[in-house]
Amino acid sequence: MLGDADRVIAAARAGSADAFTAIYTDLAGPVAAYLRAKGVSEVEDVTSEVFLAVFTGIARFEGDEAALRSWVFTIAHRRVIDGWRRSSRRPDLVPYDAESDVRISRSAEAAALELVGQERTLALIGLLTDEQRDVLVLRVVADLTVDAVASVLGTTPGAVKALQRRGLASLRQILSRQGVTL
Repeated sequence: MLGDADRVIAAARAGSADAFTAIYTDLAGPVAAYLRAKGVSEVEDVTSEVFLAVFTGIARFEGDEAALRSWVFTIAHRRVIDGWRRSSRRPDLVPYDAESDVRISRSAEAAALELVGQERTLALIGLLTDEQRDVLVLRVVADLTVDAVASVLGTTPGAVKALQRRGLASLRQILSRQGVTL
C-alpha cells in the first residue's frame, strides 16, 4: 500500500513523476494479475495501457487510496472488455517471438512444475460462473473492497457478497470432491 496515500495522490495529481511511480509500483502487479486471470494474452501491453490512462487522467481524479484502487481497476476492467470486443470482430494473429518460444526456454521439468499450480488455479477458477470469477479475482488478486468491486462491475455490494459467497462455496465443493480438505 502507498505510504501516505493522500500525499502521494496529491503529488501525482500535481504531476510528480515520483508519486506516479509509487502508484505504478503499488498497483502494476495486482493489475497484471487481474488481467492474466481474465485471460488477456498481452498482459504487459494492457497493463501499460491502463497506467497510461491513469497517468493522463490522474489530474482529474479525486478521492482516497481506496477510490484510486477502484478507479485503476475500473480502467483495467474496461480494457479487458474492449479487448474482448476487438477480438470478437477479427481473428487474433500471433507473430512468432523467438524469446517466448518454449522449445528453447528452460527445462521442461521446471516449466511443468511452474505451470501445474497456475493451470490448476485457472482450471478451478474456470469452473465458476463469469460473475463469480470476476468477483473473486477482483477481491483476492486485486485486493479490492466489496464496494470497489461493485463499482468496477456496475452492481451492488450485496450482489458482490452473494457472488463471493457462492463462488467460494463452489470451490470448496469442487476441492472436497477431489479429496482436498480445507
